[in-house]
Amino acid sequence: MVKRNIVRLFESRRGHLDYRIKRDYLRNGIVSIPCHVSDYSDVISSYSVKGYETLNPDFLEYVKAAAEVTPPEYPLVLNIIGDCLSPEEKKTIDRIVPDDLAYDLGMVEKEERQHMRTFALMFFGMLISWIILWLTETLADEPREFFFIPFWFMGETLCDYIFLTGHALRQERRLAGRLASIKLIFSERYEDSNYTEKEAEELLSEIEKDVNETIEEEEP
Repeated sequence: MVKRNIVRLFESRRGHLDYRIKRDYLRNGIVSIPCHVSDYSDVISSYSVKGYETLNPDFLEYVKAAAEVTPPEYPLVLNIIGDCLSPEEKKTIDRIVPDDLAYDLGMVEKEERQHMRTFALMFFGMLISWIILWLTETLADEPREFFFIPFWFMGETLCDYIFLTGHALRQERRLAGRLASIKLIFSERYEDSNYTEKEAEELLSEIEKDVNETIEEEEP
């Protein structure tokens, strides 16, 4: 029997993420996410009450997972497929999907502001600790070691934010912004979405307009 390095063989295996994205989602610069539903509760949580609806967590996770693997520079279109929805249910879904995704964006923005406050606190704290260390340079090592502890702690926290936590948070912020700008369409059956250049340009213009409106609302 021929000996094979099976571990090395599996380590050399290559995936086909780009191929899968182009095959399943990307259409002329637009990421189209097809989602088949068989009941209203597939989209809106069955625990919701009328007037206070929320999205089904499984539905939300599906949309987020599909959007997360696609390139961040492409806008999103969510195609809800099924003939089980009434006009009123479609109207509710059309209202709740952007509302819930905008709420998620707000939570990410809140976390981002908290991290920025922590970053500023750590930066000025490390600066103060460095000044104290410089002023106490003539002291013995034992007293100065007390100031080294917060100095290195705050420096490590800053590095973690800049290179690890901050990077992950920026990616999360970008994804949340894309999801909050998602466009929703309804179809009774699945058909491959082949957007023309004109349709893609119109969609981008609509998204740009919506984003600018939210920016203007935030301005004093």
